[in-house]
Amino acid sequence: MTDKKVLFVSSEVLPYSSENEISKMSFETPRMVNSYGGQIRIFMPRFGSINERRHQLHEVIRLSGMNIVINDIDVPLIIKVASIPKERIQVYFIDNDEYFKRKATFVDEDGVLFADNDERCIFFAKGVVETVKKLNWLPDIIHVHGWLASLLPLYLRTYYKDEPIFSESKIITSVFNQDFEGSLRSDITSKVAFDGINKKMAEHLAEPNYFNMMRVASKYSDGVIVVGDNVPEDFSSYINGLKKPILFNSDMETFQASYREFYQQFLK
Repeated sequence: MTDKKVLFVSSEVLPYSSENEISKMSFETPRMVNSYGGQIRIFMPRFGSINERRHQLHEVIRLSGMNIVINDIDVPLIIKVASIPKERIQVYFIDNDEYFKRKATFVDEDGVLFADNDERCIFFAKGVVETVKKLNWLPDIIHVHGWLASLLPLYLRTYYKDEPIFSESKIITSVFNQDFEGSLRSDITSKVAFDGINKKMAEHLAEPNYFNMMRVASKYSDGVIVVGDNVPEDFSSYINGLKKPILFNSDMETFQASYREFYQQFLK
């Protein structure tokens, strides 16, 4: 892994999120790559639940200031950064007051998914890409964690397919046990269509539940990691049918060796 560049994009990362499978693996995996001499960048949303003073977030002026177009509307992008204590790891935060200032992350006080979660997914994906372009940092591997990041592979392989900075990048998506009940808004298909992504490219978004979101991410990834053992049989059959490298049941206690071996399949 020495000097290889790995971009981690996650909806949740310790210590900025509550502890769960995604936030732990989104911390432990970069730490492992870092310990083996790899170069890493981590991106996550700047949710309103994150205490900026305690975690010492600060805005990166040279990266902020652009607008991201979502369904023909200009949405301001703000980039903030912080360092994970004792780890020498920087985390970049994709921020926008309209999408991420609220204290809750994915659901309201009644447990209902936010109506704009679809737009937050698009904004997060496009915000990550535009920021990495500004950084001029060419990742060897892009590792996606969490459904909020699940549109990134789709956008990289369609909307951003001609961007030279990502031409050699390999995409890996980690799929966890079901992460939300219900579905996002079905008009997500028209919103990605605004970016030239037709219905056939994103056919599973017609019913944007959790595993269909992960079907989209898996389809446009070069490899898939399945974490946990509660993945439905039809989803397992789907990713097996994609005929691409898959790593099953890699948990936090034993993942280091299997992840390094899996990564090596995509590194030149």
